[in-house]
Amino acid sequence: MDIKQVLKQLDIEEREVDIYCALLSMGSASIREIADKAKVNRGTTHELLKRMNKRGIVSYSPKGKRFHYTAEDPEKLLAIATEKQQSLRHASLQLANEVIPNLNRLKPNSNSPRVTYYEGDEGIEKVLKDILNTTEKSASKSYNVYSSRTIRKYLYRPFPNYTMQRVKRNIRVKAIAIGPGGEEAPLSERKWIGNKKNSSKASYVAIYPPKCAMISLQEGHYPTAVVIESDAISEAMNLSFETLWELL
Repeated sequence: MDIKQVLKQLDIEEREVDIYCALLSMGSASIREIADKAKVNRGTTHELLKRMNKRGIVSYSPKGKRFHYTAEDPEKLLAIATEKQQSLRHASLQLANEVIPNLNRLKPNSNSPRVTYYEGDEGIEKVLKDILNTTEKSASKSYNVYSSRTIRKYLYRPFPNYTMQRVKRNIRVKAIAIGPGGEEAPLSERKWIGNKKNSSKASYVAIYPPKCAMISLQEGHYPTAVVIESDAISEAMNLSFETLWELL
């Protein structure tokens, strides 16, 4: 167990850990004795002891003309961790209920679509995760896709357990496949449309309101994606998808 790494999460720096451990082994000591034992500069030791005293990790009392310091019981560290955990929980609630809504009100009131561009396997993985995260929060917990035959073997290359994650989150999908093929999967429905021109161009369009993601392959099977966030566009895309779905 690395004590310093654990205590670092409580904002206790390495030299403070050295000082605390030195004090704990000495019982009570002067600044000079502590500095020598912990192998920390005396001036730095003095400043750190003042900080540690404010946090309740050490205490001091006069002894002659000097102050002697004592390390508090290690249980105090657990109390600090619990206090920090409660503080973070409170901050998270304030962020969700007050801060974030107030910050969102600062955004300009615009109906302009938000467009984000991604590329490479890393970018496609972000898009796929966004599809899951956004759909999971939706009322329907479902999304629609158009998928061409040529992109299928590359689409989930950066996220091979995508389908497993989708099913685990109880997310449904309807797919209109362009060209034959495609694997059956739980919580999914699939219909096909022909590719009369026998085009080899790869494309994948996911409609997950309020967003649409369009993924394609560039030269050398290099994937790129554009995500459009717009209620109007995603609604229109969904309407056209559902209309076509009923006709197939």
